[in-house]
Amino acid sequence: MHCVEPAVEPLEMKSDVLGRAKSGDQSAFAELVREHQAMVCSIARNFFRDRALAEDLAQEVFLHLYQNLASIESEAHLKFWLRKVTSHRCIDHSRRRRIKTVSVDEAPEPVSIFEWPDAMMQSTLRRIVATLPERPRLIVTLRYQEDLDPTEIAEILELPLNTVKSHLRRSLVILREKMGRTLGV
Repeated sequence: MHCVEPAVEPLEMKSDVLGRAKSGDQSAFAELVREHQAMVCSIARNFFRDRALAEDLAQEVFLHLYQNLASIESEAHLKFWLRKVTSHRCIDHSRRRRIKTVSVDEAPEPVSIFEWPDAMMQSTLRRIVATLPERPRLIVTLRYQEDLDPTEIAEILELPLNTVKSHLRRSLVILREKMGRTLGV
């Protein structure tokens, strides 16, 4: 599976796609995959910082969706379900592979000129976010990349709301400090 941007379809076609897929229409399921693969791949790619691994994980997520399609109630439920399964699979996969996380203090500090939105700055920020432990990294990714509010993140990750807020606050402090050191501010 290659992670690509979703195709835009007329609203009347979209509304029936889930129903057709649930009734066994393979082309409708393929449409669902095309529509949501960018979101799934994006979460995984930002978590792992590895495109190939993100694509493999996306395949697992969509296979799991195919096996559990009957339990999906609506388009909104489908989006929630995909985010939740992708998030949990990222954490599970990370634990299985025992990916070594680097502490913030050990991470290299690339030098960059402070200009927003700068591709180099975005790359630097992504590298710094990747130094966060897995759960805070996933929470930051869901909050700022997927633009979910803390209540939605708490639901997806099955965590108390205050835990999510606490991870966000601590992560932002760490990211600000690290970016400040990187920029020499």
